[in-house]
Amino acid sequence: MESAEIRRRWLRFFEERGHTVVPSASLIADDPTLLLVPAGMVPFKPYFLGEVKPPFKTATSVQKCVRTPDIEEVGKTTRHGTFFQMCGNFSFGDYFKEGAIKYAWELLTTPVAEGGYGLEPEKLWITVYLDDDEAERIWHEVVGVPKERIQRLGKKENYWSMGVPGPCGPCSEINYDRGPEFGVEGGPAVNDERYVEIWNLVFMQYERGQGIGKEDFEILGELPSKNIDTGLGLERLAMILQGVHNMYETDTLRVVIDKAGELTGVRYGAAVDSDVSLRVVADHMRTSTMLIGDGVTPGNEGRGYVLRRIMRRAIRNMRLLGATGPVVGDLLDVVIRAMGQQYPELLEDRKRIETVALAEEAAFLKTLKAGTNILDSAVTETKAGGGTVLAGDKAFLLHDTWGFPIDLTLEMAAEQGLSVDEDGFRRLMKEQRERAKADAQAKKHGHADMSAYREIADTSGSSVFTGYTDTEGESTVVGLVVNGACAPAAHEGDDVEVVLDRTPFYAEGGGQLADTGRIKLDNGAVVEVRDVQQPVPGVTVHKGVVQVGEVVLGSAAYAGIDIQRRRAIARAHSATHLTHQALRDALGPTAAQAGSENSPGRFRFDFGSPTAVPGSVLTDVEQKINDVLARELDVHAEVMSMDEAKKQGAIAEFGEKYGERVRVVTIGDFSKELCGGTHVHNTAQLGLVKLLGESSIGSGVRRVEALVGVDAYRFLAREHTVVSQLTELVKGRPEELPEKISGVLAKLKDAEKEIEKYRAEKVLQAAAGLAEGAKDVRGVALVAARVQDGTSADDLRKLVLDVRGRIQGDRAAVVALFTVAGGRPLTVIATNEAARERGIKAGDLVRTAAKTLGGGGGGKPDVAQGGGQNAAAVPEAVEAVERLVAEAA
Repeated sequence: MESAEIRRRWLRFFEERGHTVVPSASLIADDPTLLLVPAGMVPFKPYFLGEVKPPFKTATSVQKCVRTPDIEEVGKTTRHGTFFQMCGNFSFGDYFKEGAIKYAWELLTTPVAEGGYGLEPEKLWITVYLDDDEAERIWHEVVGVPKERIQRLGKKENYWSMGVPGPCGPCSEINYDRGPEFGVEGGPAVNDERYVEIWNLVFMQYERGQGIGKEDFEILGELPSKNIDTGLGLERLAMILQGVHNMYETDTLRVVIDKAGELTGVRYGAAVDSDVSLRVVADHMRTSTMLIGDGVTPGNEGRGYVLRRIMRRAIRNMRLLGATGPVVGDLLDVVIRAMGQQYPELLEDRKRIETVALAEEAAFLKTLKAGTNILDSAVTETKAGGGTVLAGDKAFLLHDTWGFPIDLTLEMAAEQGLSVDEDGFRRLMKEQRERAKADAQAKKHGHADMSAYREIADTSGSSVFTGYTDTEGESTVVGLVVNGACAPAAHEGDDVEVVLDRTPFYAEGGGQLADTGRIKLDNGAVVEVRDVQQPVPGVTVHKGVVQVGEVVLGSAAYAGIDIQRRRAIARAHSATHLTHQALRDALGPTAAQAGSENSPGRFRFDFGSPTAVPGSVLTDVEQKINDVLARELDVHAEVMSMDEAKKQGAIAEFGEKYGERVRVVTIGDFSKELCGGTHVHNTAQLGLVKLLGESSIGSGVRRVEALVGVDAYRFLAREHTVVSQLTELVKGRPEELPEKISGVLAKLKDAEKEIEKYRAEKVLQAAAGLAEGAKDVRGVALVAARVQDGTSADDLRKLVLDVRGRIQGDRAAVVALFTVAGGRPLTVIATNEAARERGIKAGDLVRTAAKTLGGGGGGKPDVAQGGGQNAAAVPEAVEAVERLVAEAA
């Protein structure tokens, strides 16, 4: 039975029995504590924890899962894998133990012809928790399993909890006896290789207290509502129903192994080492495909690093098997066809998946050979010195310069009998991050001693931000920093950093630029504020110049921001939220925010996308944004718990640190994001949003730049003026401009081709004369000359080959022509077969000539090209070629 059929039967069985079929959630976990979904019940976790009321009493799903803690063991054993599918059925206060047990037995043992899996009842063994008499009674008295095939196990094996206080309960596992071929008899308590677990039934009936690990915790009592969470490993059941020994031989993985073998000429089963590599390739390529399909892109952090690591392991193992060129495309095709039966979206999204995967392969192949050579040299050096540990700086070099994940370096070093100084590597990584952070801080805060700001924080506490509601207000000067140190006062003309106890000024953060404005003191002093930062948490520093008077610590002050600037920035920030949502609507959740900058009247927004966004899509996104503006949606902000924000569907950036309370900005029914910035009150205040275009700023990251409000209007007004001028020039209507301008450009291109053709013909006219003037150098016909300056490299090459072809007979011939183009000398040299038989090679001649010209060059024995910096040395280079020909002849 194929895996796709196992999945279909599972869902159909439970749907027919009143369960709601819940599609698999994305592998990108909707949980800030998880990188990826590691278990089938994760999407249902809020229901089990009581955070959200379930919209159904019973449900079923086949959930995609990825686990990577044991990634180094993948391939070495046949039990470890990174991707798997968990079939689950769930009850929220509906049926309990008896219902779950009866459903499981029915589905497993019903004949295939009647819609079940057709397993032999006598081969099924049951385990229950030590004191779960109820579960044992149901299995024996209701289902009819003999007592000798029911075994009791302890908390470690047959008790479930989330590892934290919350619901918990005993488990009952169904195991399949694979026969004496797999070991001694005695049930799963004796041999879990022979009696393989296929289905785990979790009875959530108790509340767990504090404790550590799987066994050391207190049971507080029974839950008011008892739930069921079960999980059947699809790959394990496939292994049994398909009659194979392990999951790598099942239908969705074996085809990948076979393709990898076909590409490398290696047969699975021929050798232990190659079998390990084939299994690594099969598992990792399937996992990579599923991750990319769900929107993960390769990177150096978080889930992006997980993907990069497993992709590069797969590619390297293909190299170990003998592959010499790109292989990902062929392997990806097999995975998509195999898994596409269960997940049709893979087929629909094939192009994007291929684009991401092939780009990662190309990037890694560029560095793999060089990086491997560096590693081999480092290993040889370490062993020669009697060492057994590869230095941390070598591992850091491989990571930083050649893109080797540390795990790959560990693995490759272990293959050669060395360990790696991981502490040294991580210390260097930390230093690099700290340098980058310090550079960023220096750009914002100069090189002021942070202790000055900490001193202010310790003595005065945090600044209160009033800018969400106020644009000006009274405050007190609680800190002054002059020349990087705390000061009691600042005088007229001084650059100063002022800290107030409360302020309407927004400090730069979250992509929003800082406010500017003025601080007026009660003694008449005025500070012009040019920038606002938070060098240490809670301390808002107003950086500016004392324009009038003396600023004294402790003085009463009145702070006011530039209102027009704030409003323009607020419009840009709200427009950024609209753009984010519109892009996600158009491209999917992969278009997640990767950075932004909101400045007066304009913004830029960075987002994830493996390819350029088509112009038509960008036009649709712009139209959608402006439609929202016309709907006049209210914008409001609300502070709530992180859990409540998640329940409401607010977008949060993974990797960002959020406190227990977060601020959620909602724009009508269109957008909802976690955000600490300032915004408009209604979308109509934006007026107009104009997207200027998008571009790449890095692997898998694109940038949109846009104008808002009056700035957008001014841009369109200028565009209109330009269009009017063009229509006047071409004598046509605006809608005719593309066609008319294309026509002009086409004519221009044709004219350039004619000019190029004429120029090339003129150059080649010299060929006959040059061939006739060939000099005899010890039996070699040599043409060495300078031709018309300005001749292009391509034309020079054509001329050289033409001249060589005109030298008649079996004579050895060498043609070396020189020119000067753009002030730089060029040379192309060609030899015929007779000359090469005498040991005269074009590449050798070019290297000498180019060196004389103050440059370099090279090529093949029959034709080579070079250049230099010294045009005056052309006559000397001609003589050098003639001299070399004479010596060789």
